[in-house]
Amino acid sequence: MRCRDPWGIRVIVDYVVCLAKMQFKHSEIESKWQRYWKERGLFKAADDPKKKFYNLVMFAYPSGDIHMGHCKNYVIGDVYTRFKMREGFDVLHPFGWDAFGLPAENQAIKMGIHPEKWTLENIRTSDESLRLLGIGYDWEREIITCLPDYYRWTQWMFTLLYKRGLAYKKEAYVNWCPGCQTVLANEQVIDGACYRSNCRSLVEKRKLNQWFFRITKYADRLLKDLDGLDGWPDSVKVMQRNWIGKSEGCDIAFEIADRKLHFKVFTTRPDTIYGVTFLSVAPEHPSIDELVRGSACESEVRQYVLQATKRSDRERIEKEKDGVPTGCFAINPINGEKVPIFVADYVLLEYGSGVVMGVPAHDARDFQFAKKYGLPIKVVINPPGEALDAESMTEAYEDPGIMVDSAEFTGLESGEGMKAVARSLSQKDLGGPSVHYRLKDWLISRQRYWGAPIPIVYCEKCGMSPVPDEELPVLLPKNITDFIPKGRSPLAAVESFINTKCPECGEKATRDPDTMDTFVCSSWYFLRYIDAHNEREFCAKDKADRWLPIDQYIGGGSEHATGHLIYFRFFSKVLHDAGYISTDEPAVNLFNLGMVLKDGEVMSKSKGNAVPVGQFVGKHGADVARLAILFAAPPEREMEWTDEGVTGAERFLNRLYRLVTDNVVVIADKRPEVISNDNESLYIKINQTISKVTADLRSFKYNTAIAALWELLNALYGTRVRDHVFGYGIHAMIHMLSPFAPHIADELWSMVGGKGSLVEQPWIEQDDRYMRSKSGTIVIQINGRVRSHLEVSRSMAEDEVKKLAFDDERVNRHLEGKDIKKTIYVPDKLLNIVVQ
Repeated sequence: MRCRDPWGIRVIVDYVVCLAKMQFKHSEIESKWQRYWKERGLFKAADDPKKKFYNLVMFAYPSGDIHMGHCKNYVIGDVYTRFKMREGFDVLHPFGWDAFGLPAENQAIKMGIHPEKWTLENIRTSDESLRLLGIGYDWEREIITCLPDYYRWTQWMFTLLYKRGLAYKKEAYVNWCPGCQTVLANEQVIDGACYRSNCRSLVEKRKLNQWFFRITKYADRLLKDLDGLDGWPDSVKVMQRNWIGKSEGCDIAFEIADRKLHFKVFTTRPDTIYGVTFLSVAPEHPSIDELVRGSACESEVRQYVLQATKRSDRERIEKEKDGVPTGCFAINPINGEKVPIFVADYVLLEYGSGVVMGVPAHDARDFQFAKKYGLPIKVVINPPGEALDAESMTEAYEDPGIMVDSAEFTGLESGEGMKAVARSLSQKDLGGPSVHYRLKDWLISRQRYWGAPIPIVYCEKCGMSPVPDEELPVLLPKNITDFIPKGRSPLAAVESFINTKCPECGEKATRDPDTMDTFVCSSWYFLRYIDAHNEREFCAKDKADRWLPIDQYIGGGSEHATGHLIYFRFFSKVLHDAGYISTDEPAVNLFNLGMVLKDGEVMSKSKGNAVPVGQFVGKHGADVARLAILFAAPPEREMEWTDEGVTGAERFLNRLYRLVTDNVVVIADKRPEVISNDNESLYIKINQTISKVTADLRSFKYNTAIAALWELLNALYGTRVRDHVFGYGIHAMIHMLSPFAPHIADELWSMVGGKGSLVEQPWIEQDDRYMRSKSGTIVIQINGRVRSHLEVSRSMAEDEVKKLAFDDERVNRHLEGKDIKKTIYVPDKLLNIVVQ
């Protein structure tokens, strides 16, 4: 829930006085403290951490200068880093750039310049913007994935997977984006369209020879190990479970009449096998050519396949179910019946085996299809205590029930029937129990220039060979002038790149012209930060062991759940199995962020509502930017960027600056030993605020933490007695502000005699003796309705509270003429008087 806005709770007089005074010069203060942090190397991670904490924010696409919408991720990560450092941790907080891929390349094409020049210029500009905000990164570990010293190891990762049988090439129907002129992985197709917000073209199917990573080999581990990720959002784990999509069922082999061919069908309902009246095959199924060759329906089927593969999966699923007969028949292995085979575009090759057994009486899609084409409907499952009539059915009965007209299985309940049918098929070598996954192998070939070249060489004599490790990287040629996509990789036309020598025999050979999906680069980047300058290996194992796993991973939203967040788990497991790292899960905790909106839309340059970092910081300052981002909404929610939020942040910092400068002489860095009655409530408020801000920092509730600081600031302004407690309150305020607004906090810290930066100081602790007031408010209710309040001592006995309540004039007025039946007392909170 969004906390109430405290920006406006002070009287206007305070604000006017504040503005009348000279405001602090944010540019001087920020440059001073950023220089100090850099010179002292405060954010340089230790080589041998004693108490490690790996805090990682998702790195950025450099498709343009970053704006305030991007910065939410980085500011939140920086707040957490500063807090963990003050808790005594050795923090690794690195940053880098996901520099290959479609976003940068498409923008470079639009601007008419080389992708490398565009990308590196954007990185330089964005680096400066991040430094302006005072983000505490270990900049010595910065990585840029489009540079050879990084993509050398991306190519090494490819060859590792190849040698372990996890990278392979095959001809298959793939997702083709006509807008980006390249293939896409399944995870990059959203509702049938390209995942890129600037494209969103409907995805088609094309048959191409492409490289895949065998992620399906890890499907079960990827699924099971989600149970151990207690620090990940449930929503992300649910999305991954659904995407991996484990289904337990039965494989059934259907022989094809008059063909030396069979189809393997996977079904979760083997109890319905006696109700099969047709088979439906996906248009992309590799056996269709052999199936229809020479049949009377061959021409019609081929035409249907041609049209169906042009449609997106979304179109195929949403439109009315249709298909075309093949003229061929399958034999039901359980009873020997012949059933017709159709090619139907509602069947997707990615799910199951790409062949569906049609059971119209017990599947809604099959029912529609059978009605359309006049196919038989056979009831083989009855609801308990009922008997269905196929002729009068208006919809399929899909629930479990009792098997009927199913030979020796008749009378079995569906659950037992499924097991019995599967056992029978297994005994006859016609199928049996099976587990299938929705997850398919990861297609990583891209027909684009701006990516890491695939390190494979083709030789007529030796066949396909990986480039030897010592010859990596395979450099991306820079002298290319035509990198506009035309349906094949632009590298295919660069003879100096394509033509090479075979690493096996030394004869003429050719390179693979495709580049890798940029998600390959981002699947292992967290490891390179740990050992960023190692020229012998991607990361030394002893260093990986010191820092892994990632303690806190921050960034993005649910859009990463079935893409990057699965891929980097997959890579971790592969590298663990190969002995390169000791953990097979990369991140212990994951925190997803909401988007930044302006004028109701996601902040974006293309929409004209972006707020540039440099201009904003120059006018308002980095700390105002940080507070405006952090206070607007809970970090996991969308936030609306507003001028009111900026004004409120400025007002807050100016009021605090004035409070400190007006009271420097009374500010105390030690807890008060004697608490006067006059300021006991203030001291309690101070300790309650320390407790809340600490808890909120640990749980990313930054907006409520800042609200608590506002309330404490108001309490300090309202204090009449300017004693030790008051001075200590200002001291505590400066301490607690430091993760959120570090520049002004360090400046105020130095003004009151503090040494160095607050990030070098231990986190402030509350005084547990003064967490609750000695008095409290008791709510008085009559029949559940509030009628009065009492201010009483917390140690007051129940009888004394009741006496005060019955002496209260407002309570007596509502009790007049009524009988008291009972009282309900909740100590220190509530007294409810039940009357009739």
